[in-house]
Amino acid sequence: AEGSTEHEYMVASESGALNALGFELLGDVPPGHLLLLRRGKEPRMHNCFASAAAPLAHAPCVFEYVYFARPDSVIDGISVYRTRLRMGEKLAHLINRTWAAHDIDVVIPVPDTARTAALECAHALDIPYREGFMKNRYVGRTFIMPAQGLRKKSVRQKLSPIASEFAGRNVLLVDDSIVRGTTSSQIINMAREAGAKRVYMASAAPPVRYPNVYGIDMPTSAELLASRYSDEQMDEMAREIGADRIFYQELDDLRASILEEAAAQGSSIRGLDCS
Repeated sequence: AEGSTEHEYMVASESGALNALGFELLGDVPPGHLLLLRRGKEPRMHNCFASAAAPLAHAPCVFEYVYFARPDSVIDGISVYRTRLRMGEKLAHLINRTWAAHDIDVVIPVPDTARTAALECAHALDIPYREGFMKNRYVGRTFIMPAQGLRKKSVRQKLSPIASEFAGRNVLLVDDSIVRGTTSSQIINMAREAGAKRVYMASAAPPVRYPNVYGIDMPTSAELLASRYSDEQMDEMAREIGADRIFYQELDDLRASILEEAAAQGSSIRGLDCS
């Protein structure tokens, strides 16, 4: 505080919040630890599992890097932005590997989280990147909305297409993930209404087939789009959401996107939770 010799400390789930308020990132609170902040004393970290027979492996959730975290955040010493660049690059390699003679004219992100991956995907494919949707920032994230009807209504309120970027083009839409398929179906329909000839859908995350057991507000398996289809049924899945073709990031490539960046930045993270 002003006029005081005491330090001010701030604790947040993401480093982006610290930066916004002028605080310096000192480090992360490891799993199983308590951070003790006491007036007039230096902060102290307490290991609640110090007596454990073997050290517990630290495996952060991949969805933090795919979706939840802000791109300007650093989690466990790993830049979220740079992991998403790698996701986009690997997604482009998958498209070239599985559909070398593609007819994609333009890459358009589903705002906001997918922008970084879409940008690098377009660069790696050597295809123009364009912003095709304007986002209403006063509508929340549709993924975590509890009611199906509310999600459908909110997508239309949330995104407005820029018709000039769709008209007469074969469009690759890139999203961070596809969960229920509700949002994707609505967005694909909006792209067609804006004049797109063909609409392809690409997910920076692998198929989500099971609910997450660690507190993320995910639906039951029956509600998850990918749970109803095998890897050999991608054409049927694409038809359900109205896409001409669908691409999913491979799990090994998603892991590599994060762990390669971890190694490049000197992070100690060697494993990830992919449930």
